[in-house]
Amino acid sequence: MALPLVAIVGRPNVGKSALFNRILGERRAIVDPMAGLTRDRLYAESEWRGRRFTIVDTAGLVLGKDRDEVPAQRELRRRMEEQSRLAINEADLVLFVLDVREGLTAIDRDIAELLRRARTQAGAAGAADRTESGGPARTQGRAPARGQGGGPGGGPARTPVLVVANKADGRGRELLAHEFYELGLGDPWVISALHGTGSGDLLDAVVERLPPPRPEVADDQLAGRIAILGRPNVGKSSLLNAVIGDERSLVTAEPGTTRDPVDTRIVLGGKPLLLVDTAGIRRPGLTRGVEQYSLLRGLRAMERADVGIVVIDAREGISAQDVHIAGYVVEAGRGLVLALNKWDLLAVEEKEEKVWRRRIKEQLSFAPWAPVSYISAKTGQRVMQPLEVALKVIEERHRRVATPELNRWLRTILGQRDTPSRKGRRLRVLYATQAESATPTFVFFVNEPELVHFSYRRFLETQLRQAFGFGGTSVRLVFRRRGEEP
Repeated sequence: MALPLVAIVGRPNVGKSALFNRILGERRAIVDPMAGLTRDRLYAESEWRGRRFTIVDTAGLVLGKDRDEVPAQRELRRRMEEQSRLAINEADLVLFVLDVREGLTAIDRDIAELLRRARTQAGAAGAADRTESGGPARTQGRAPARGQGGGPGGGPARTPVLVVANKADGRGRELLAHEFYELGLGDPWVISALHGTGSGDLLDAVVERLPPPRPEVADDQLAGRIAILGRPNVGKSSLLNAVIGDERSLVTAEPGTTRDPVDTRIVLGGKPLLLVDTAGIRRPGLTRGVEQYSLLRGLRAMERADVGIVVIDAREGISAQDVHIAGYVVEAGRGLVLALNKWDLLAVEEKEEKVWRRRIKEQLSFAPWAPVSYISAKTGQRVMQPLEVALKVIEERHRRVATPELNRWLRTILGQRDTPSRKGRRLRVLYATQAESATPTFVFFVNEPELVHFSYRRFLETQLRQAFGFGGTSVRLVFRRRGEEP
């Protein structure tokens, strides 16, 4: 079902991400005393009293101008605020979070005015063709009706806003929330997102005000999940934005801007896909604090995907960190697609594909089967190609080889090359079968698994791919003694 969307908004450091995590029951958003940590819209699905809904955590709204800001900071803040406005426009219900300890501020009043305007514009253009994970045009649509029904005479619906007075951690703090009545947005809900106080009552109010869910493609009908990976500032968010035609992820010249994965549903070739844009992955040991959370989240996003598109900056070539990231994908048993981005910035003599293929073969020797796309996310050059290739890789991952066919191939291979031996003992391969697994996995039953040499394992994998395909995806070979369960 297409789920109702709940947006959490407010100025920085009032506890929006803490509330997001409280509703989900896990540390999905990054929570830290530093203001402004949540830069992109972060979506997740939650449930309360049998009602499922999608919740979005947003960057803090500041509004106005700060004289001390340098132009780059001002631009980044403007883009963050635009992300929050987009989330408000998509929402079926808004949670406006305030800090009872600090009381009502001028920024809070500005945000309240913004929300009042949004309530009367709930049926405006741009609200249609959104899904729980968003995106216009090519993303899966959602109906434009929002809130609790249309206005009089079929007018636009009013988007409900709940005022959330957060950080009421001690006795008497709830009394401080009374000044929030002057916002004109209804009774404040007094809670402590950190300790959970009042969160149940708030969620009761949320589900009472949600519109009914609408039909959409279920998770089990997804053709696949694709994670967009890469080190910081290689163009991952730009690629995602170019694909969906919506600035869902924040794009800036600052490395590491995307700290939270952003899930987006699209339809490609008639098949529904889920895209995950992840934070730039840095080498373990070099990450601290917030960036370490981002690394772990990026790896988790990859592990729940079928295919990882590793974006590489073509201007800088294939770095050691690019190799590490591709290695993560292969070790996780996922499909791998390489996207050489910023192709438009190379000189003509630097675009020799034979040279690039040789470099890739040398530096990514563990994945010679990985397909490569040469793209420019900025100009839109071939930006759909990595996804089209990834879709084919997903199909390859579903390929099944019948056991009789597999063993006919095995007998032919065994006649081409002697099996390895050690200390007078020779490896004997008895038969093989394909196991039930998300990663194509083949179990070879042998006399002694310890006799399998690395080179012979690679030989079998190469021959297997030549015979049956499995292009673009990791393949696992498992060697067991006869009689052991596959």
